[in-house]
Amino acid sequence: MNYTLHQLKIFLKISETQSITKASEELHLTQPAVSIQLKNFQDQFSIPLTEVVGRKLFITDFGREIAEAAEKILNEVYAINYKTLFHEGQLAGRMKISVVSTGKYVIPYFLSEFMKEHPGIDLIMDVTNKTKVVESLAQNEVDFALVSVLPKKMKIDRVELMENKLFFVGPSGMSLKNSKDGKKLFEELPLIFREQGSATRGAMENFITRNRFSIRKKMELTSNEAVKQAVLAGLGSSIMPLIGIKNELNNGDLQIIPVKGLPIITTWNLVWLSSKNLSPAAKAFLGHIEEAKAKIIDEKFNWFGDY
Repeated sequence: MNYTLHQLKIFLKISETQSITKASEELHLTQPAVSIQLKNFQDQFSIPLTEVVGRKLFITDFGREIAEAAEKILNEVYAINYKTLFHEGQLAGRMKISVVSTGKYVIPYFLSEFMKEHPGIDLIMDVTNKTKVVESLAQNEVDFALVSVLPKKMKIDRVELMENKLFFVGPSGMSLKNSKDGKKLFEELPLIFREQGSATRGAMENFITRNRFSIRKKMELTSNEAVKQAVLAGLGSSIMPLIGIKNELNNGDLQIIPVKGLPIITTWNLVWLSSKNLSPAAKAFLGHIEEAKAKIIDEKFNWFGDY
C-alpha cells in the first residue's frame, strides 16, 4: 500500500458527493485530476471501491469502509497540525459554516480578514438551500449557519449581520405598458421561482398568496445564479435578493420594477445551537464579527442603502 493523504482526501470527498464532478468542484481540482487520483487509489485494492450503474457513480460497501477509515486518518492528521500550531502560539482548528445560497454574497466579507489573521484555521463552507442548512444545524454538523429566516422549534443563539432586501426584478429591455399594478404584473409576466426549500422561494410565495395574485406561467430553477441568468435572458421576472444583482443593476442589464409591498426586508443572521460547545476558532470568529461588523457593512455594503 502506498496511498497518499491527498488520495484519501479525494476519495473521501467522492464518497460524500458520489460524484467526480462535484468532488472536483468542492476540492477546486479538475475532473481529470480527480479521476486519475481515484484510479491510482483504486489500483492499490483488489476489491472495487466504486461502481458505475446507468452513468451514476456508487460507492461499494468496501468503499464505504475505506471512506470511514480515511476520515479517521485525516481527522488525526488535522489534529496533529492544529496541536502543532497551537503550541506555536497560533489559533488553529476547523470551522464549518452552512450558508443559504444567496448568503454567498454576504458571508465571505465577514470571513476575509479573520481568515487572513488566522492562517491556522481551516474553513469548510457549504452553500445550499435553507432546508439543508437547517438540517445540518439541527444535526450539529456545523459550527454556524447563515440564514435570513430563523429556524423554528430550535434553540439557537444569533448575531444579526445586515438587511436582506428582495425586489421584483426584470430584464432591462422589458417594456412595461403604462404603469401596471402588481396584480397585472404577476398575472401577465412569466415568473421564475427558486426550488422548494429555498427561503427566497418561500418569501415570494408568501407575497403572492398574501396579495391573492394569480400566476400565468412559472418556471423553477435551483440556484439564485440560475434565476438571474434566466431573467437576464428574458425568460421571465422574479423576486430576487438585491445582494446578488448589484453589478447587473449598475450595468443596466436588470431593472427593479416597483410593486406595492416590495421590497421584502429580512435580516441575515449568523446562528448556532444554544447547546453548542463552540471551539476556540468559532469563539474567535464571533469576537471578530462583534468588533468588525459595522466597518465591514460600511465599507463593503454602503451601496445597499441606495435602494
